Amino acid sequence: MKGPLFYSKILLFGEYGIIKDSKGLSIPYNFYNGALKLEGKDAPEAKKSNGNLKRFVAFLETLQQEQPDLVTFDLDTLRSHVEEGMYFDSTIPQGYGVGSSGALVAAIYDRYANNKITVLENLTREKLLQLKKIFGQMESFFHGKSSGLDPLNSYLSIPILINSQDNIETTGIPSQSATGKGAVFLLDSGIVGETAPMVSIFMESLKEQGFRDMFKKEFAQYTDACVDNFLHGDFKSLFSNTKKLSKVVLSHFKPMIPEQFHSIWQKGIDTNDYYLKLCGSGGGGYILGFTEDIDKAKESLQGHKLEVVYQF
Repeated sequence: MKGPLFYSKILLFGEYGIIKDSKGLSIPYNFYNGALKLEGKDAPEAKKSNGNLKRFVAFLETLQQEQPDLVTFDLDTLRSHVEEGMYFDSTIPQGYGVGSSGALVAAIYDRYANNKITVLENLTREKLLQLKKIFGQMESFFHGKSSGLDPLNSYLSIPILINSQDNIETTGIPSQSATGKGAVFLLDSGIVGETAPMVSIFMESLKEQGFRDMFKKEFAQYTDACVDNFLHGDFKSLFSNTKKLSKVVLSHFKPMIPEQFHSIWQKGIDTNDYYLKLCGSGGGGYILGFTEDIDKAKESLQGHKLEVVYQF
């Protein structure tokens, strides 16, 4: 038994913003993936994953009892597969902001949900929102609170544009150019990030009027502009707005940026070689970078591991 592959995702824009109704843009990232498996179940990693799945199944049983109208599963089959040692075999790094729990949620829904909404049918806004709601409830097992967006992206494997919390749509993005100098890249912080504590820091900050104003007038505004620039292939404006966003994040989201990256972040803004932003909730994991010249960025960030995600 080996289930289909589910990919990691990257939220290009919208981290934290999508909690408060600014725009977001999420794209599948096929470099990492995961699948439900039985063979190789005796390996230590497989046993650890199987243990997590057992707890997840218990959570899904409760979810089904409490919200039978939202989603039901073929729990008998799921339970027996987990008892046999089924695990989620994944190359997606955990705590890196690229959707490791999202891919697992998508895989479980795909395999065991009753009356599931499939990728092949006409995906109306209602169906997308319904899926997002189901996935948000399922993924709350891992994060405490989830928008449901990561599993949605992983399940559909197409870019998703978030206009607001109750207005999402699938979208197309400009095609990549293998020879293009412009690039979006991942920078490895070498630290595992925890989503829940970062989200609580953000929620606490929102209690202050000053932070709320900054969030609305600067963070959300630049994020929305970046999403529009990217979708329309207006890369000149994109870099100008990403630089503004990078500055705002460095000034107001310091706890979410690992300390040893504060100066590297500033260096990008000063030299214009690259601009950094959070990838997911921050606190470790990957940092997302944007550059007009990938060779220059690599030179400037010598000694750091860069992974190119998208070239234009």
